Amino acid sequence: MSRSDQAAGRFDDTGLVSSPDRSQPEGADAVPVDSSNRSGPAIATSFHQDAAARPETPSAGRASSDTLKRILPWLVAVSFFMESLDMTILNTAAPTVAAALGVAPLSLKSALTSYTLSLALFIPLSGWMADRFGTRRVFGSAIGIFTLGSLLCGLSTNLHMLVAARILQGIGGAMMMPVGRIAIVRTFPKTEIMRAMSFVVIPGLIGPLIGPLAGGAIVDYLHWRVIFFVNVPVGVIGLYCVSRYMPDYRGVSRVPLDFAGFLLFGGGVALLSHALEVFGEHSMALPGVLAMVAVAVALLLAYARHALGRPYPLLRVSLFRKRTFSTAVLGGFVSRLGIGGMPFLLPLFYQVGFGRSPVQAALLIMPQPLAAMTMKFVAPRLLDRIGYRRALLVNTCLIGVTMALFATIGADTPMWLILVHAYIFGFLMSAQYTSLNTLTFADLDAEETSMGSSMASVGQQLAMSFGVATGSLAVAMFLSAGAHAGSGPAEMVPAIRHAFVVLGALTILSSLTYRRLRPEDGDNVISAPRAG
Repeated sequence: MSRSDQAAGRFDDTGLVSSPDRSQPEGADAVPVDSSNRSGPAIATSFHQDAAARPETPSAGRASSDTLKRILPWLVAVSFFMESLDMTILNTAAPTVAAALGVAPLSLKSALTSYTLSLALFIPLSGWMADRFGTRRVFGSAIGIFTLGSLLCGLSTNLHMLVAARILQGIGGAMMMPVGRIAIVRTFPKTEIMRAMSFVVIPGLIGPLIGPLAGGAIVDYLHWRVIFFVNVPVGVIGLYCVSRYMPDYRGVSRVPLDFAGFLLFGGGVALLSHALEVFGEHSMALPGVLAMVAVAVALLLAYARHALGRPYPLLRVSLFRKRTFSTAVLGGFVSRLGIGGMPFLLPLFYQVGFGRSPVQAALLIMPQPLAAMTMKFVAPRLLDRIGYRRALLVNTCLIGVTMALFATIGADTPMWLILVHAYIFGFLMSAQYTSLNTLTFADLDAEETSMGSSMASVGQQLAMSFGVATGSLAVAMFLSAGAHAGSGPAEMVPAIRHAFVVLGALTILSSLTYRRLRPEDGDNVISAPRAG
């Protein structure tokens, strides 16, 4: 495995958090654990272990060591699949759900953004929670909260109830995967961790890929509420398995929760998201929106000042002083603002604009995940050949052009051309994400890898949330005032086409953020030195 592949694997384990100072179950090899912070991946380049740490007996007579190693990866993998599937399963179902709840399709963006936003805000807390309350209790509570949120989503009778339930889902999802990874790292000896982690990650990668098709099939052949109800029996079974097979590790040396940092950061992000929403829906005058944005920015700046003066901040903003890290996370965030709106707008475009069924709309975008899987094999060679700076500059512009060209699709466009277009877009998008995800770790020290991964994960979830909001805002800009409640194809199609062009232009402009990279940046995570 090349070093670039390994770096990609580290980030693909998004949400992984460390849980310092917990020892191994009896009979297992000592697993090194990063003690530098309370969030980020459990696997970093270098770790140490406090031999004095004595966790509660992980199996407690519930299962043998062999049974635990056999069942635990399945338990964590299924939870990761549930969490990641719910990121995209609602995309193709959005018009149907919106009609059932009596709202405009664009208004359903709140149900999408609320889930990813709550994921982003609560991921950094998961490591502290596991240290304080133990992996078994936190993981079980996370599954319970996620399952309850799913049940309430399915029972929702209006958009506000659905959004609240999606927030609850996100809180549970934010805790499931990171804490599950802690249990994996603590249970398996070092020689088996990579294999166990690879098994756990695969379902999490498959979930977002099949989500649109699964959502489309459910609303076409069953009922939209089944999208959420399907999680309930899985969650109940998961709770039973947690009681029998989840080991209970917890930290010995505890640090205080950065509660003030959580309030400042969470408040700023939530307020900024709400400002985008009300501005797009024309439900607040411009001065009020600007005031809200100003308060949000002030809160985020206050968090940055707060974090610089704390030994254990929620997110370590000092890492942004590293050029490769700040470019990958902040520059990647700007790029994803444009790209992130496409998974929401494309199904809307095909269904509302051209009368396609949810399944047909899902099939039209299916080449994107297929291309993404293909690109995973090409990306390391591409980066080896041309380097990160050139790859990101060129690829970002190509993505922007491809996005703008979606505006040329019409009712008479050949099906094969739409599918080829989707494949190219998916290929380029996967190249972008693979490059950014590996560049994130290029210059991080071993002790910084954990926090860096957590921050990158938070940035990715925030970008997904704000990307949908930005895409919806771009459409709203081209809809006449008051048209949102009953916009039909005559108004929606031109508005979405204009939005594709705007988002494409925004993505092209975001390529400027990669100009600050040097040609040699990222070479240390490329498998072989580049000639010249």
